This record gives sequence, structure tokens and C-alpha cells, in this order.
Amino acid sequence: MLSALATATQTGPEETRPGIPDRVEDLGISRALVSDLILRYLWIHGSGTLAVLHERIKLSFGVLESMFHQFRQQHILEVKGMLGNDYMFSLTNTGRDLAASRNEVCQYAGPAPVSLQQYHQLVKAQSAHIRLSRESLRQAFHDLVLPDKLLDQLGPSLIGHRSLFLYGGTGNGKTSIAERILRIYRDTVLVPYAIEVDGHIISLFDPVVHHVTASEDTLLDPRWVRCERPCITVGGELVASMLELQVDEQTRAYNAPSQLKANNGILIIDDFGRQVIKPRELLNRWVVPLDRRVDYLTLTSGMKFKVPFEMMVVFSTNLNPRDLADEAFLRRIETKVLVENVDAEVFDHIFERVLESYHIPAEDGCADYLRARCHAAGAKHLRACYPADICRLVRAISDYEGRAMRMTRVNIDRAVALYFAKDESGEQLEKE
Repeated sequence: MLSALATATQTGPEETRPGIPDRVEDLGISRALVSDLILRYLWIHGSGTLAVLHERIKLSFGVLESMFHQFRQQHILEVKGMLGNDYMFSLTNTGRDLAASRNEVCQYAGPAPVSLQQYHQLVKAQSAHIRLSRESLRQAFHDLVLPDKLLDQLGPSLIGHRSLFLYGGTGNGKTSIAERILRIYRDTVLVPYAIEVDGHIISLFDPVVHHVTASEDTLLDPRWVRCERPCITVGGELVASMLELQVDEQTRAYNAPSQLKANNGILIIDDFGRQVIKPRELLNRWVVPLDRRVDYLTLTSGMKFKVPFEMMVVFSTNLNPRDLADEAFLRRIETKVLVENVDAEVFDHIFERVLESYHIPAEDGCADYLRARCHAAGAKHLRACYPADICRLVRAISDYEGRAMRMTRVNIDRAVALYFAKDESGEQLEKE
């Protein structure tokens, strides 16, 4: 049995923080790539300063000053004046011709990338090491009503931090559980703006999924961003191409696929089995990554390279796992947790919480009455989603009629009649 006294913490290797490179040779990328980034920025924007380049391209002043002096010696740029203690400069005719030719190859002029080798090393160093107890897990899922049996199955699954298969009937909270797993983390990770592979740039940082945290670390390589651990959810829209590199038509750089953006975090495959991509195609694509913790991506040139696959993958489905995958693949998903239908006690607890959260006054006995009406309407099992769904319908009915909201037997009857489907003869059908 899990101890109720432990807390959720992070343990493991100390983070290897990348220091600020002051020389081009210490960047881990070629001088030619650094040159191209500066040229393209000046070609697009017309002029710049060292401070602006530092802010936009994320290179240190030491590196930028070195490139500035090189460009002046080569008559690629000319100084237009001073802005405080900083130079304001633009490209010469020679510089514009050179920048235009480089712009035909790639138009990316964002933050400088880090090397693939450094990315591998840091992702590995930031792998999650979790300590959990039943009590700390209950705190992470404080807004859900989960029985101890389910918590005691989830705890060891999350500590392993490999892969998790959540399955069971629809409406029992699998997606809600998956989305809250991120709460078990208390630390932050470093995410690069971009990665360089064979001279090509892969844009990785995504502000939609990488939530930046406040940091006063002035010694961190500015090509990295301190973020919360990411959580990415993909559902029915998932197609095979989303798992591969995509060329940005505007910049001609690559955009990272979802699993690369999810490194050091969580990737949720919601409603697994209902995606555009066939389940077995997806599973075959990820047999090696799930087993060996590495993935393989391919450039348009045909070059294949290895990237980390350091995340927890959560599959959530209401379909039978054995209808979706063979034994060989299910073996690679270390833990499978059945999210069962709720019993009357849990159902009533959920109902009470929903009433409290919506500030809905209720007649006595409404929980018992709602359970009875759900069964009478054709529900073979009680679902965790019924209380919230019915409460929203009661609220909508009250708003429509312009009266105060109250949970009554009459309102429950009306909401249940709207919620559960009927066939053409009027017979109730269970809402799955």
C-alpha cells in the first residue's frame, strides 16, 4: 500500500544547465549557419544593432561582436551610427547580394539553434523521476472524485513514467485523468528554440505547449527557454504526417512533430482508435520509441537521424485494447489501468461536488432521483459525466425560462429527457 505521508517530489540527476557561449566555436553549430542567420535578419529588417540581434537571434554579445568585426572586414555591413554604446548597421550591396542568395535556401531568421547532440544530452538529464503517495496523488486530482483503488493503480504507473493505457467505458473520466497527470511535476525543464541537423533548422519551441516560467538566470544560454513540463493532447485529428517533420512553406525550415515537442513531458493520445490514422499504423510507428526511448525522423534529403523520445505517452480509449493492438505492442505499454463505471456512492459524491461548484440549491433526495432516472432512461451503467452534463442542462433550461436555477425532480426529468437519445418508437437508448 502506498504511504499516505510521502509527498510528490522530483528526484534524479542534477540538471546540466547550458552556459552562455562567448565564442562561435563553442556554439556547437557552424559559423556559416550563424552568418546566415545574421544576414537574413538584416536583409529582412534593413538594419539592426548588437542588442537587437541578441534579443532576436539569442546569441551572446561575444559571438555577435566577433561576427560583426568579421562582416566589417569583409565589407558585408556598414555602420550607420551609434545608439548609445551600440552600433547601428546595415548590409552593404555585397552583403545584400549575399543575404539574398542565402535567403533563397532558407528564410528562417529566428533564434539560433542548438546542436542535436546537446539536445540529446539535456533531454536525458531532464528525464522525470517521480515520488508519489496516495495522498499527494489525491491532491493532484483534487477536483476529481477517484476511489482509492484507482489511485493505487495510477500511482505506480506514474512513478514508472513510461507509458500508460487508460481504458474503460465512455464518460468515466479517462481524459480528465490524463490531462491532470501534469500536476504531479513540481520542476521545470529547458527547451531550445530550435535544433540544427546537418545544416537544417528544426523549430521546436511552441508557446502554445511550452509555458515559459519566470527565471532570473543570467548565465543560461539564451537559445534555451525555461518552461513547465509540456503536455500535448492529440485526438481524432491525428494523421501519420503529424508524426513527421513538416517543412514550413514560408521559412523553409522544419517544424517539429508533436512527440518531439512533448519531450520531458506528457503526450496524450485521446480517444485512441478513433484517429484518422489507423491504430496499428500508429502503434507500429511507435514500437521502437516506446521500447528504446528514441525516435527516428527524416529530412527531405532522405537523411534519417535519431532524437530522444523521453516522455510519458498516455493512450486513452473506450475501445477494447485487444481490438486495437496485438500482444507485442501491449507488452511495450507498461501499465494498463481500467477506469471502471462509478458506483452509487461515487456518483452521489460527484453530484454533490457539481452542485457546489455551480452554486445550485437542490431538493432533498435529488442524487437518488437522478440515479433512478438515468437507469429508467436506459443507462445500463452510471457514468461519471452524468452529474455535470445534467446540471448544465438544468442551468440551460432555467436560463431559457428566465428563472432562478434550482435542482428539482421536475428539472431532472426535463434534463434527462433531453440528454438520453430515443429511437423512432420512443424507446430510450443508453447515451454512450
